[in-house]
Amino acid sequence: MNIGPRALTSAPTPAPTPARPAVLAALVLLAGCAAVPPAPTPGAAQTLPASLRWQAPLPAAAGAVPVAEFWAGFGDPALPALLLAASAASADVAAATARIERARATQTAAGAALLPQLNAAANLSQARSTPGLPTSTSASAGLQAGWEIDLFGANAAGRQAASARLRGAQALLADVQTGLAAEVTATLTSLRACEAQARTTQLDADSRAETARLTDLSARAGFTAPADAALARAGAAQARANATLQRGQCDTLVKSLVELTDLAEPALREQLAAATARLPQPPAVLPPSLPAELLAQRPDLQDAAAAEQAAAADRDRAAALQLPQLSLTGSIGGLALRSGGETQRGSTWSIGPLSVSFPLFDGGSRAADASAARAEYDSAVAQYRAATRRAVREVETSLVSLQSTAARFDDARSAAADFEAALVATEARQKGGLASLLDLENARRNALAAQSALIELQRERAAAWVALVRALGAGWRADGDPPTLSMTTSPTGSRP
Repeated sequence: MNIGPRALTSAPTPAPTPARPAVLAALVLLAGCAAVPPAPTPGAAQTLPASLRWQAPLPAAAGAVPVAEFWAGFGDPALPALLLAASAASADVAAATARIERARATQTAAGAALLPQLNAAANLSQARSTPGLPTSTSASAGLQAGWEIDLFGANAAGRQAASARLRGAQALLADVQTGLAAEVTATLTSLRACEAQARTTQLDADSRAETARLTDLSARAGFTAPADAALARAGAAQARANATLQRGQCDTLVKSLVELTDLAEPALREQLAAATARLPQPPAVLPPSLPAELLAQRPDLQDAAAAEQAAAADRDRAAALQLPQLSLTGSIGGLALRSGGETQRGSTWSIGPLSVSFPLFDGGSRAADASAARAEYDSAVAQYRAATRRAVREVETSLVSLQSTAARFDDARSAAADFEAALVATEARQKGGLASLLDLENARRNALAAQSALIELQRERAAAWVALVRALGAGWRADGDPPTLSMTTSPTGSRP
């Protein structure tokens, strides 16, 4: 269907003639018939039934804080600055932010496909078509419009897919930030435990060195056997080696923090010095009462859900593209023609053609695209279900670790205290000649092992709290604002 262009006249430019009522009515009917597919729902919605409960015991509720407040109460004064620096330096955070911008641009483009397209055009030409006739000049300017009518919802499905991917990109940024905060916190905790172990091994090395010095003096005076002096020297050398090894491990962890934060090492060490060898005691948090509540608290699950919704919309779009496509074009403008000293002016307009495209043969391309889209949707459903199972497993594993460390803590602390008391008594007996040097070395070795085990248990428990908070989404919620909590903690001192 094509109406126009309207004939040129030399009279003043009249107003454009309205489109025929029948044409307008047809357009309204076509627009009303455009199918909009319903918003897809996650196929894994039943993966975590509402009746499912945690199998591991929950930590005590006394003194527990909301998950979102965990980082602020962690208890290490260096943590807030490290989190901020790590966020600014992280390539993963930058990539996730860029993904959001790309997804937002794609969403805008997908929404624009549902609207008419309008372009301005201008032309100027001069010609002489017949010898002897005057030169003619023509000029025109106007607007050209086109509209691909979304009769079967292909473009609407594309917009839904783009919107879902934007939500997924925003959730991915939250997940990257949460993972980065957990990594920095766990590395800092390992460093504090390493510093405590280094301090313990250095004290042991100093004690063994003093024992070796006194034993050597006694051996020279003939009061101690040379074998005992050799044993004391060997113990001191071994202790020095252990202390050196421990300091090297601590330096390695500092290098890891340098990489994560992009801070200069001297400046980083200055920030870390305020709480050297002081293990943080994180605040207790409580997981949601039911595992199903994780679906709104874990950004990676929201990312997986958004990916599934986008795949469902892509599937619907591929199916709609196998159906007839409808488009409409039109234009309106003004034209001026000058020839032989006379000028004619007028307006032109057209509506049409109204084109219908019926796919007849494309070598199976559209059918293949639809089949691939269905396969992508099935894969997205499987990925979402796997993500929900992984989320439950991570929470359960963290809860088991917390229970195990709590059950072992009293025994480990008692063992460290008793072995230390035994060492003090053995030292007194050895000085009085009632215990051998071998007895003293055994007592010292037991005390060092017990103290090291206690420090490692404290590190393990702090790491279990960090893992639990990470598994719970670190306080992020799908219906909340974009997450910033893990990067904006405020400095706090160590908890008692």
